[in-house]
Order: sequence, then structure tokens, then C-alpha cells
Amino acid sequence: MSDREHWTPKQVIDRLEEAAKTLRRLPETGPMGLRASWPEVLHDYWDAYGWSKAKTRLGPPSPDAIDRMDECFEWLRWLEPDAAKLVWARACRVNWKIICAKRGEHRSTAWRYWSVAILKIATKLEDPSWRRSAA
Repeated sequence: MSDREHWTPKQVIDRLEEAAKTLRRLPETGPMGLRASWPEVLHDYWDAYGWSKAKTRLGPPSPDAIDRMDECFEWLRWLEPDAAKLVWARACRVNWKIICAKRGEHRSTAWRYWSVAILKIATKLEDPSWRRSAA
């Protein structure tokens, strides 16, 4: 857990965005029986010779980044499920237009719900008792 004394909404937003980036950098997992050490089979000439862009990934995140990501997931548990989904969607940089269409709300209404949720997290982080309850 972090030892910060003062949390601002901007720090909360930055930490949530970092958590979303960290989650994208984690290796993909799946059933171990479906993996093979052979390279992917190319069925088409254009696939073999650069017709499509190469897919690159950043390396795995550091252990500290994963710890901070796990801490952010605990923060989302403090919110109502609908608010947590909204906050996480914005952390993943989903466009407001898509969020509003999915929620059936005007952009300013969705933004207000998001702001309240961010402030709720920042206020909870300011309270020193949350660290004792988490430990």
C-alpha cells in the first residue's frame, strides 16, 4: 500500500490509468493445453510478407507496477458496480461518446458520476483508517 499523505483527484486518475496500462502489459493467459511452440501458420502470401502491420507489445510490467494495479482494484471495490465500470472505462481511455451511448446518459451526466466516483476514492484515500482495514 502507498504511504502518501495527500491524494488529489488527479493523482487518483493517473494511478488508475497506470493500472489500465499495466493490465494491458501483462501476458495473455489461456488454457495451457492449447499452446504450441510452433510459429503461427501463414495461409496467405500477403500475411507472410508484411501486408498487415506487425503486432508489438511492451515487455512485462514491473512487480511494483503490478502491486499498484492491485491497489487500484481495491479502490474500485469501494464504488457501486456501475460507478466502478465507468471509472475503469475512463482509465482505459474509452471515449466519452461510447460510454454515454452504452449508459444512455448525456456526456455531462456521465462526467458528473465519474467525478463523484473519483472524489469518493480520493476522500477515502485521505482517511488513514482505510490502510488499517486493508491490512
